[in-house]
Amino acid sequence: MLYFSKIKITIILLVSIFFVFFSLSNFTKFDDNLIKKKINLGLDLQGGSYLLLEIDNNPVVIKNLQNKATLIKNYFKEKKINLSNLKVSDDKVITFNVNEKDIEQTNKLLENKNEPINPYYERFKSYEYDVSIKEKTFRLKLSKYGLVLLKNASLDQAIEIVRRRVDEIGTNEPNILKRGNNRILVELPGLDDPMRIKNLLGKTANLTFRFVSKTLEETFGNEELEFEDESETAYVSKRIIISGENLIDAQPRMDNETNETIVSFTLDRVGAKRFGKATTTGIGKKLAIVLDGKIISAPVVQDAIISGSGQISGGFTFQTATDLALLLRSGALPAPMNIIEERTVGPDLGEDSIKAGLMALVIGFILVISFMIIKYKIFGLIANTALILNLLLLIGVLTLFEATLTLPGIAGIILTVGMAVDANVLIFERIKEERLVEKNQVIAFDAGYTKSKTAVLDANITTLIAAVILFFLGSGPIKGFSVTLGVGIFTTLFSVYFIARLLTSLYLMKNKNKENLI
Repeated sequence: MLYFSKIKITIILLVSIFFVFFSLSNFTKFDDNLIKKKINLGLDLQGGSYLLLEIDNNPVVIKNLQNKATLIKNYFKEKKINLSNLKVSDDKVITFNVNEKDIEQTNKLLENKNEPINPYYERFKSYEYDVSIKEKTFRLKLSKYGLVLLKNASLDQAIEIVRRRVDEIGTNEPNILKRGNNRILVELPGLDDPMRIKNLLGKTANLTFRFVSKTLEETFGNEELEFEDESETAYVSKRIIISGENLIDAQPRMDNETNETIVSFTLDRVGAKRFGKATTTGIGKKLAIVLDGKIISAPVVQDAIISGSGQISGGFTFQTATDLALLLRSGALPAPMNIIEERTVGPDLGEDSIKAGLMALVIGFILVISFMIIKYKIFGLIANTALILNLLLLIGVLTLFEATLTLPGIAGIILTVGMAVDANVLIFERIKEERLVEKNQVIAFDAGYTKSKTAVLDANITTLIAAVILFFLGSGPIKGFSVTLGVGIFTTLFSVYFIARLLTSLYLMKNKNKENLI
């Protein structure tokens, strides 16, 4: 029916005002404390950096195998099975020998689904390790699914750490996504210092504290490491006193005595206990602070440090100290990452994209408005009013959800304009057909809206299905397009069947006695 109750009219007005209010907040300066929600511009509209990172999982696999070898040794010791020649080979395989009498029992334990030494994944129908036997030698190699799970766990951990590092810099609305099982896509809109973020993401941030060896001879248990400034080398113990995992917090500071920029750190309870014990027995020794295989500094231990806090010095600027503190707070990456693709979009290109998109929208909008007024006169004007409100509703919804608008998103908005007009054209043409057989204009208009509903819904539902498929199967800009298109379909139906129909009803009731209204 064309009749609208006062309650329905009130609801339509309130919904429209609510979303139009949010929409206009993007173009006018409201109090930011009142409205903090805005549409964020994507990388292609405001400029920024695009980085594709690839994780080198070899260290993760090797570390997993080394830990597994230790577990195997302890596990079979409890089972009173003697192992010999337990090692991790260069081809990433754990090998060990057992006595001939223990071969069968060892094999049963490794293939027992209820034993923890070689977990069985019911959903994959696969063990964590593939086991093979040649004479008395057992070979354990990560299975296909075991490797996938290990890489996925490494990727999830890396994404979380990358997110922490990016968020602490204060980058606006970063987009961090998985790509396969060893790649991470990082989009940073509006970033004005891409080199800094590249340096932060390219570092593993594996921090260790180790004593410097007193002898310059490379002996068992020591390794030669280079200072970060490449000025000299030193032999340091492989024995790690504490690592970055024991850090609770790290902050850049100014040393009041030397006016030097330092990084102060706080340790957890376990780390404080270990550090206190090591510095108590190591007074007079040099303590190497090693980051990613390079010595940052090697101060001499003057007194025992039992407070659980300390400081790192190394000729830092305030910026480098801030970045180092950030890296230590966010934690070490599980594996090194390499930047395999990099793109930088300048703000000028983004501005050109916005101008081109808006120009296309304005031209299309003017042509559509002109056609509707010429074709349907006053009802074309009503349709155009609903169309403008439709765009404001769409922008309001996107603002409410703080969506990121990209160039394909603008294309989705432009397509929404066409979809909205299409629905009105179907309705008005149906009304014309009803007027040929029905003299009462009110009944003809009501029948036109009712009988065209199926065609309008069919057209919009099929488009919505396509938008949903694009959202779930697409990525990045494709998702932006599908979101604006999908939201546009709902705002279109609201504007056509509530706003345009209400305006049509009000005009019709005042002019129902006129001939040839449409």
